[in-house]
Amino acid sequence: MTGQLIVSVSGIRDETREFAASMAEEMDSRGVPLSLLVAPRMKDKYRLVRDPATQNWLRTRRSLGDAVLLHGYDQAATKRRRAEFAALPEHEARLRLLAADRVMEQVGLRTRLFAPPRWVASPGAVAALPSVGFRLLAGMTAIHDLTRETSVRSRVLSIGGGSRTEPWWCRTLVLAAGRTARRGGIVRLSITAKQLGTSGPRQALLDAVDLALHHGAQPTVYRWKPRSPRIGVA
Repeated sequence: MTGQLIVSVSGIRDETREFAASMAEEMDSRGVPLSLLVAPRMKDKYRLVRDPATQNWLRTRRSLGDAVLLHGYDQAATKRRRAEFAALPEHEARLRLLAADRVMEQVGLRTRLFAPPRWVASPGAVAALPSVGFRLLAGMTAIHDLTRETSVRSRVLSIGGGSRTEPWWCRTLVLAAGRTARRGGIVRLSITAKQLGTSGPRQALLDAVDLALHHGAQPTVYRWKPRSPRIGVA
């Protein structure tokens, strides 16, 4: 059974774009497209609408085959120590999704794919997603087709963004990626662009990718495919 490999990068902004671009070059050389997790707002008053260079880079990468996923609105904790969408009721989640969707459309990066900050979405957030037009949810332990109401189980292996970055964890991540690929599973690797500027996490991601490819995992991105039209049916 052939496995799959999905590599995602989050936290892309003016200060980290070059780290993400360097990794994109590494992935291009391996034939591995990236899934780019984008938030319209981030801490320190960052606004994507005021960052044309990052907008242009993201649009270019998408035109080359990378995927763009919405990664929250402003990533602010809505409850103490909880990620933005981890505890929201449906109404509040919908308001944040609508606001984020407007910004993404404004900058030419609108997407129907959603990956919540820290990969955690409350039942209210999950319920709100289809009503705002989202078709796929990439969660911590599964990838959900919101239109067909189906799921594929697979756990994210993350560095940064609420996950560990220590050397022991980086080694564990590489080994886990190899085991999953060897068994024909879906290897989901995720790293923040900030951590790509640190040699240890960056090398761990490259090692995990190379090991997954060695075991035959096929590179892909998060995507939603519409149903194929039925041939020969009037």
